[in-house]
Amino acid sequence: MIKIKENTVRWLPFALIFLLAYIEISIFIKVAAVLGVPITLLLVIISSCVGISLVRNQGIKTFIQMQQKLAAGESPAAEMIKSVSLVLAGILLLIPGFFTDFLGLLLLLPWVQKTLTLKLMPHLNIYRGGSFGGAGFGNGGFGNDSFGNRHGSGPMSGGDTFDGEFQRKDDDRFTVEHRPDKNEQVANSRSNDDSFKDDK
Repeated sequence: MIKIKENTVRWLPFALIFLLAYIEISIFIKVAAVLGVPITLLLVIISSCVGISLVRNQGIKTFIQMQQKLAAGESPAAEMIKSVSLVLAGILLLIPGFFTDFLGLLLLLPWVQKTLTLKLMPHLNIYRGGSFGGAGFGNGGFGNDSFGNRHGSGPMSGGDTFDGEFQRKDDDRFTVEHRPDKNEQVANSRSNDDSFKDDK
């Protein structure tokens, strides 16, 4: 049974291509018998050009909508599904024939794209955030990363704190003077007391 299923899956694309070619040739012969071969060829070319133009226009709009949703921190899942349908429509419209043009134009219809979105949306898991890296942007700087650590400057940011002073010299260089902390001040005072006692 497993081998039969594997053989079926292996030959399925070839069977679909053969069936598609058979349908296209049959429709072309019937239309050419009524309108003539030149007019039939002209209709095929015109339908392909119109379809590709529609795919291009909708693709630009979809890309702009996707960028806007990403900037707003919303999920662009619907636009991604729509872009996939546009790619499939473009491939079908590039194939000469009435049947493939019909399928390509069908994928450009809003209600078809909406149906595909409703069917495929539950299977998508897209991060809802301002960026792809898993870290959004908060108020006044960078937000938290995926581990909950806070980045950026501010009183709540982590890291070591250094206390010092600087003076401006004539050569426009900065020199840092070390300011002793409380422990160093206590140690210095004790050493001064000990030295004073020794002098006595």
